[in-house]
Amino acid sequence: MSSRSSRSSKKLVQGASTGQPERLQKIMAQSGIASRRASETLILEGHVQVNGKTVTTLGTKAILGKDKITVNFQTLQKEKNVYLLLNKPKGYVTTLKDPEGKPTVAALITGIQARVYPVGRLDFNSEGLLLMTNDGDLAYQLTDPDHEIPKVYVVKVYRTPTPEQIKELSSGFRLDGRKLKPCRIELLDKALNPWLRVTLTEGKNQQIRRMFAAVGHPVSKLKRIQFGPIKDDRLKPGEWRPLTAGEIRALKNLN
Repeated sequence: MSSRSSRSSKKLVQGASTGQPERLQKIMAQSGIASRRASETLILEGHVQVNGKTVTTLGTKAILGKDKITVNFQTLQKEKNVYLLLNKPKGYVTTLKDPEGKPTVAALITGIQARVYPVGRLDFNSEGLLLMTNDGDLAYQLTDPDHEIPKVYVVKVYRTPTPEQIKELSSGFRLDGRKLKPCRIELLDKALNPWLRVTLTEGKNQQIRRMFAAVGHPVSKLKRIQFGPIKDDRLKPGEWRPLTAGEIRALKNLN
């Protein structure tokens, strides 16, 4: 699979029009060009045209299949939705292209014609389950903090946090002056540097690492083991597989 940035585009298999005007960023996300937020950036930066006219207003609507919608003057067409589960190894960034030349998760996905992109993120030194899809609507729903989709991690920290610290972290910890949503933290062993299970319903940048570092227990290892209802203990680091029909239904039924 190509790791070109979300500003590039390509011709895709034609799909049916809904017949109803929809916001451009939604149409773009459904067509596999980029996530809805990234599509908004493309619009604002002048990369999108409707019927030959460049559009830079986010409220603009069009009808796919009736209006001629192009991204960088390449025709936008509907693409079949693809849903994948990747076990991300350490040492990869969750983008399609990295300006510093770091390896990206896109390099791990081969043999797929559709342009899939990560749902949410795992930082460079973290590993674990990562959803990848070209279904922009579902990706938006799964990453919207208002939907509170649970994500489960196991983390190894330096020394054992006290019960008081665990309560402080789990009850709505303040980070950068903002109170986070409550989370669940369970101690998994009694080792000198123990493993804990952490369940979040929001995903601020490096949230878990920053939380534990703030109370003096920095994280040395972090792995996501579940995203909503999706888990797979048998998927090895670097491996991926398509989601089953049941898993796709389960994700779509979360909202």
